[in-house]
Amino acid sequence: MTKRNSLGLTISSLLMIMTTSAQASLALDVEEQRVPQATKLIPQVVERYQSNNQSLEGLLSRSTDELKVTQDIAVQGQLLWQKAVKDVQSGLDDDRPLYWTRLQMRSALKQNSAGFNIVPWQRQILVNAVEKASRGFSDINFKEDTQIKILLTGFDPFFLDRDIGQSNPSGLTALALDGYTFNVNGKQAQVETVMIPVRFADFDDGIIESLLTPFFRNRNIDMVVTVSMGRDDFDLERFPGRNRSAAAPDNLNVLTGASKQTPMPPLFNGGTLNGPEFIEFSLPVAAMQAVKGNWAVNDNHQVTTTSGGQFDAKSIHSLQNATSVEGSGGGYLSNEISYRSLLLRSQFDFDIPVGHIHTPRVKGHDSQVEGDIVEQVRAMVGAAASTL
Repeated sequence: MTKRNSLGLTISSLLMIMTTSAQASLALDVEEQRVPQATKLIPQVVERYQSNNQSLEGLLSRSTDELKVTQDIAVQGQLLWQKAVKDVQSGLDDDRPLYWTRLQMRSALKQNSAGFNIVPWQRQILVNAVEKASRGFSDINFKEDTQIKILLTGFDPFFLDRDIGQSNPSGLTALALDGYTFNVNGKQAQVETVMIPVRFADFDDGIIESLLTPFFRNRNIDMVVTVSMGRDDFDLERFPGRNRSAAAPDNLNVLTGASKQTPMPPLFNGGTLNGPEFIEFSLPVAAMQAVKGNWAVNDNHQVTTTSGGQFDAKSIHSLQNATSVEGSGGGYLSNEISYRSLLLRSQFDFDIPVGHIHTPRVKGHDSQVEGDIVEQVRAMVGAAASTL
């Protein structure tokens, strides 16, 4: 007699449902859904690291050990980061292959069959592993003889629905300067870098605080420079503001509901991020402005407040009773990464140079212009290090 459960299902039917459920895929997010269009329009960019995708897919399909496959896939993510770094430092002025390959790897982990009965939460663990490792978070390694340790962050390409081929010179800068060593005033300096996603949720979940807290707590970093793409020239963003106000989507097409009329504070681990309305950065402006290059280097004091509109703030004291609409870096994630970094520095009472560089804006991808931007940032970082 065939045994049935209370729902009238046979044991064999239950096993089939359990097996199907165990191999259930995760839905692709908005970023991942752009991959087919990118493959069609910029195939040479999207397919540059195709071997990485194949290696990852092979690992997933062959593995029967859940713990080992997580470790192996994290290694694949780190190898992708290292390959992109090597490529850029060998003369490829393009940050985009890293971005699109990461999304392909994420898609494979969400949807491809595994060699064991994988459930959705296990897939998410694998996605998180490749996400973190392919952004350089697992590859921060200062040499023992380094006397000046500098951490620099770049951003993914963004506004991709406007231009699927958009690059981000800040991301290229991060790849170009990862592991960069130089001697300044008889001291050995080294730059280590990471790539930050253009997603509000990651900021709300504390990605910046998680990155910087160990360095600030242990006081084993000497300078933090965050970089993003901005306006016509280089801008050193003097007064980051607390609130979001850009009515612009992130890379998941998420809107925060904030605007210039209704600025909103960001979140942090489920609550509101608490801090002053404005913070002053601590980069050595004079040294960085002395760098000669194709673009001017501005000490940007422009802010916007609810009561005063847009104006040049003379000092941090003049902003004490203001409500922020835009910091010097605007009302988007460029401003926010600077604000969060400086707020955390203040909370740890750690007196080191921290601040944001906005690079000149690039339409689409221009290897010559972006290469020149990288070299001017390199010189600016070197000039800043000379003051330590």
